[in-house]
Amino acid sequence: MNQLLKPGQQVRLESADMLCQVRQFLGGGGQGEVYEADMNGKPVALKWYFRQQATPEQKSAIENLISKGAPNEKFLWPFETAVSDDMKGTFGYVMPLREPRYKGIVDLMKRRIEPSFRALITAGLELSHSFLQLHAKGLCYRDISFGNVFFDPDTGEILICDNDNVTIDGEAEGGILGTPRFMAPEVVRGEASPGTRTDLFSLSVLLFYMLMVHHPLEGRKESEIKCFDLPAMNRLYGTEPVFIFDPDDDTNRPVLGHHDNALLYWQIYPQSLRDIFTKAFTDGIRDPEHGRVRESEWRAEMIRLRDSVIYCGNCGAENFYDAGLLKTSGRLNPCWSCQKQIRTPPRIRIEKNIIMLNHDTRLFPHHIDPQKTYDFSKPVAEVSQHPKNPKIWGLRNLSGEKWVVTAKDNSIKDVESGQSVTMAKGTAINFGRTRGEIRL
Repeated sequence: MNQLLKPGQQVRLESADMLCQVRQFLGGGGQGEVYEADMNGKPVALKWYFRQQATPEQKSAIENLISKGAPNEKFLWPFETAVSDDMKGTFGYVMPLREPRYKGIVDLMKRRIEPSFRALITAGLELSHSFLQLHAKGLCYRDISFGNVFFDPDTGEILICDNDNVTIDGEAEGGILGTPRFMAPEVVRGEASPGTRTDLFSLSVLLFYMLMVHHPLEGRKESEIKCFDLPAMNRLYGTEPVFIFDPDDDTNRPVLGHHDNALLYWQIYPQSLRDIFTKAFTDGIRDPEHGRVRESEWRAEMIRLRDSVIYCGNCGAENFYDAGLLKTSGRLNPCWSCQKQIRTPPRIRIEKNIIMLNHDTRLFPHHIDPQKTYDFSKPVAEVSQHPKNPKIWGLRNLSGEKWVVTAKDNSIKDVESGQSVTMAKGTAINFGRTRGEIRL
């Protein structure tokens, strides 16, 4: 490939008025090429536009994004424009460099990585929160898809790239419409331009892909297509979209042997997640204005889902606590991995939330303080083993504040920071702003 820039070549950062040296070529796309570069000893990513893409309008758009600043640290956001005397008529910009530990969603789909459910859920949580912050700034992403999101398969931490297509919501005429399979049906039909509302649909598709390893609209209708051409795609994703698990329309159910991922994973997750996906791809298709699942709803569901992870006592596989199922049938489904019956672990109910008390569970500020809607900054409690009797488990206070604990026999004691309360049925903990009760 005839690269635009060469290793060792220097470009000038306009507002900083300093030189940036190209190190190596990283990759290219439809708009330009990306390089690793050195900015005063700091590694950065440098995107350089092809001449036909380097329009005054595009440069103005980049400068506008730089002035607004990144919604949060998860966005690989432009922070300097770059020019070169050797490359007049074109330009580039620098942004943070993605660390090697971050992998693409495509790696997940092709099973090149095998993240835990907890890591996937954490990635979904961070995506929901990050796009909420983007939209809160009056911006729309336009192209939420596989290629623009990376995550650490060990921790679930995410990075969002290709932010140069971000625009002010309502001003997205022209330019990129999105990625096939991720575009909202009204965009596929040519009835709407990308905006916050269509971002919500694309986000739902991405989350479904991540958790179900399948597309929400690809069922029997997709398997019966003989020629997957543009008219066929327009029908499947635009004019005749049907959710594969639509409770009122079974014409597009997953087909055994073709869509096995969807059939397997749909049964693993609790009903609350299935319900929110059903809303996203039924109401969200029929009524784009009012029926779409909001980022805040996804964020709340991802937190709830993360809190419901339990481990199979036989094989150690991650499963999920489903309170509704337990209430109706009296027991949880067998482990999806080994088919052994799962024992319900200790858990704590705080307000309306139920958190599984596994060996590795930690509570965070948002668990015990209603004013903290999303805060994993520092744990306030953790499950711990008794130092002398490993059969005894407790909840250690890491909050820096005193807890008031009431046992089942109504005896009361204070638990200072650093101390633990034994996990016993009926034990109530007053955290200050909230109260929790341990259940076995």
